[in-house]
Amino acid sequence: MDSAAQGAEFTAKVVIVLDGDTVMVQRKSGLVKIRLAEIDAPEKAQTFGETSKHSLSDMVLGKQVKVSSQTVDKYGRMVAHLGLNGLDVNAEQIRRGMAWEYSHFHGNKELVSLQEEAKQVPRGLWALSDPMPPWEWRKLHPNVDDKSHVAAATVAGGANSSGCGGKKYCSEMASCEEARHYLTQCGIKTLDGNGDGVPCESLCGGMK
Repeated sequence: MDSAAQGAEFTAKVVIVLDGDTVMVQRKSGLVKIRLAEIDAPEKAQTFGETSKHSLSDMVLGKQVKVSSQTVDKYGRMVAHLGLNGLDVNAEQIRRGMAWEYSHFHGNKELVSLQEEAKQVPRGLWALSDPMPPWEWRKLHPNVDDKSHVAAATVAGGANSSGCGGKKYCSEMASCEEARHYLTQCGIKTLDGNGDGVPCESLCGGMK
C-alpha cells in the first residue's frame, strides 16, 4: 500500500474482523487491512477482547462500508474511519463501551463525550471493576505479538513484515503511532528516554 491510499474514500466489503479495531476489506486490487482511527480496543488475549471483536463483527462483517482513509501506518495498515448506512462505526464502538477513545491529544471531542457517556452508564468494558487500557496491557505483555497483524499486512499490501526502518530518534518520527511502533516492535529504546513506556513525549505526551 502506498501513499496514494492516504486521504482516499471508497466502499468495500468487510470480509474479516481481526479484533475490536481492525478489519480486512475486499477491493478489486485485493485485501486491505484497516485499523480503525482514533480508537483502541482491548487486545484479543486481553479481558473483554473477544467481546469487543464480536461487537465490531456484528456491525460490519459481510457488509459494504464506506472507508475514509487518514494515513497508512508502519504495519502497512490503512488507518481510517468506517461508515455504515450513516453510522460512524469507530464512534459506535466507543458509544457501546467496546474501545477506548484514542484521538490525538484527545482532540476528537465527540469521541471523548461518547466515552464519558459509556462510563456513566456504565456500558461495555466500563462495567468491569478495573478495565485496563490496551496500551497499558501491551506494556505488561511485551512478548505477546499478534502475528495475524503482520501477516495480514503482508497479504494486503506486500508490506515489510517488521515495518522497521533505520529511524532511531524522535525528530524522525511523523506521529505518535509511528514512534510507538518503533519502540515496541523494533526495540528502539532511544525513543523512551525516561523508561516509562511512552515514546517521544512531544508526540505521545497527551496519549494517556
